[in-house]
Amino acid sequence: MPESPPLDDLRVLAHPLRMRILSLLTGTAMSASEVARELGESQANVSYHLRRLHVAGLLHITEEVRIRGGQAKRYRHDPESGPDLTKRDPAEEQVLVAMLAGELRRRGADRDPAKLSTLTDAELWVDPIVWEQVVDQARELSRLLHAAAEPPHTAGTVRVSATLALFEMK
Repeated sequence: MPESPPLDDLRVLAHPLRMRILSLLTGTAMSASEVARELGESQANVSYHLRRLHVAGLLHITEEVRIRGGQAKRYRHDPESGPDLTKRDPAEEQVLVAMLAGELRRRGADRDPAKLSTLTDAELWVDPIVWEQVVDQARELSRLLHAAAEPPHTAGTVRVSATLALFEMK
């Protein structure tokens, strides 16, 4: 795994479009034009953000294909790639928390209240052994969701949102 980037490089995650791109490219490899169409953004804007994510080690190029005389790169996100986001200094962690909060607000506006969901919020005290078990289960849940990700609009799939932030407090 590459060395963790400095704070300026980690801020690559603070842009809401980049988080949407990472989520989209977990389920499939796509080119800039394909991502742009799916997210309703310009190809030039998406290309810029894809390059930033690639340089940060969060996307890898799966293939290069010839399209109308040019080369199109297809990118994919491996959730196990890039920096270890669990080992951040406090300033970096605040960037990540703010990004997650913004994504939760954006996705929450598109929530279907008639469909299956669960919302949990808690600030409480637990035994350290229980806490460790909960964190381990959350990591496994994240791996399961990312491994099951399919390309957008795949028949038989549902669009879902999962935001989970577990941390010990002072």
